[in-house]
Amino acid sequence: MDRIAVYTGVFDPVHRGHLDVIRRGSQLVDRLIVGVGDNPEKSSFFTARERVQLLEQVVKPIGNVAVKSFTGLAVRFVRSVGSKIMLRGLRTTSDMEYEFSMSLANRVLAPEIDTVFLMAHDTVSHISGTLLRQIANFGGELESFVPPEVKEALEKRVKERG
Repeated sequence: MDRIAVYTGVFDPVHRGHLDVIRRGSQLVDRLIVGVGDNPEKSSFFTARERVQLLEQVVKPIGNVAVKSFTGLAVRFVRSVGSKIMLRGLRTTSDMEYEFSMSLANRVLAPEIDTVFLMAHDTVSHISGTLLRQIANFGGELESFVPPEVKEALEKRVKERG
């Protein structure tokens, strides 16, 4: 039986920190599914479909990674794809507190699903979607933070929004 892990997030936009977790996580399992969800508390810069497309482009070289969108609870999505492993990335101590609380709630909702945490590499632990949107809105350099496809999409979106 294949070991399938699921890495869920909003990925608005996908950045080098996410890709670090995806690359390293993909080496731990037979298949890694990246689940693109929405955060109802935030308005997204990119649509779910655009985020899926960007992720598909940047993970294409990693053979055992697939990208799917989902709505609702992450644990339901993890179950729906036949996995019992949630992969989560940690950047800071505030991430740890949040993720710890979420993993406890997920354990109540889906006791058969285990959460595996990967610490972000120190070179990407400071990157966040909020930071990237701010840099893009002010015309800053994005190359260090995102792959070229994402840089292009961010710059295009900023121009469209005026």
